[in-house]
Amino acid sequence: MRAQDVPGINQAGWDRRVEAADIWTRPVSAEAVDRARRGDWSVVLTPNRPVPRDWFGEVAGKDVLGLASGGGQQGPILAAAGARVTVFDASPRQLAQDQAVAARDGLSLATRQGFMHDLSAFGEASFDLVFHPVSNCFAPEVLPVWREVARVLRPGGALLAGFMNPMVYIFDAEAQDRGELVVRHRLPYADIDDLPPEELERLVARDHTVEFSHSLETQIGGQLQAGLVLTHLFEDHDSGGGETGRSRYFPTCLATRAVKP
Repeated sequence: MRAQDVPGINQAGWDRRVEAADIWTRPVSAEAVDRARRGDWSVVLTPNRPVPRDWFGEVAGKDVLGLASGGGQQGPILAAAGARVTVFDASPRQLAQDQAVAARDGLSLATRQGFMHDLSAFGEASFDLVFHPVSNCFAPEVLPVWREVARVLRPGGALLAGFMNPMVYIFDAEAQDRGELVVRHRLPYADIDDLPPEELERLVARDHTVEFSHSLETQIGGQLQAGLVLTHLFEDHDSGGGETGRSRYFPTCLATRAVKP
C-alpha cells in the first residue's frame, strides 16, 4: 500500500463504517436537536468528555466548519444552537448522515466533500470556529491540516481539535483484541509502513481504515507553528471511560482550543 492510496482507502473505509453503524456514524436524535434549539446542548471532540461551553463562546450566528466531522452528530447540534454550519468530510456516506438529520429536523446545514489537508474550497478567513473531532490519525501528515485551518479562520476565531495520544500506537493491535497490552512499535508509527502485508490486510478487513501516529510536537507544536495560540487543553479516554484496556493506564486522546490572533 502506498501513501497516495491512503485518502481513497480511508474514504471508502468510513463509508463502510456507516454501513456497520460505527459509533461515530450514528446520527443524533430529534430530541437532542430540539434540546439544542432550546439552549441545552453539548458535543464531543473525544469519546467521553463534553467540550466546555466556554470554549465556544456564543455560537449563534457564527460560521462554523465541522472539519472531518461527518456522521450527523456535532454539526446538526451546532446548527440547532444557531450556528451557520458547514460539515466537511471525505466520506459521502458520513455527509449523508448530516444531510438526513438536517432534512428530518428542518436544519440549515451545508455539507462539502473533501480531505482535511485541502480546504481550497474555502477562502481565507471564512470561519469563526473550526470544530475538528479526533480524525487526523487518518491523515499521513498533520501539519498541512493546521496550516489550512489557520488560513480559513478569521482573526479571533478558534480551533477546537481532538486527537490521539501518540502512546496508543506503541501497542500491538491484535494483542489488544485479546485483552493484552504488548509494546511492539516505535514512534512515529504508520499502519502502512510498520505492519507486514498480511497483517495490514487483516487490519483493513476489520477496521476498514489505516491510521498514523502524530507526535505531540506536530499536534500541539504544529498548531503553534501555523500561527495559532493555545488557550485550553484536556485529556480523555477511550469510549467507556478509564477502566478498560489501555485507558486503565493513560489517557488515550487530548483536546485543545487554539485561537488565531
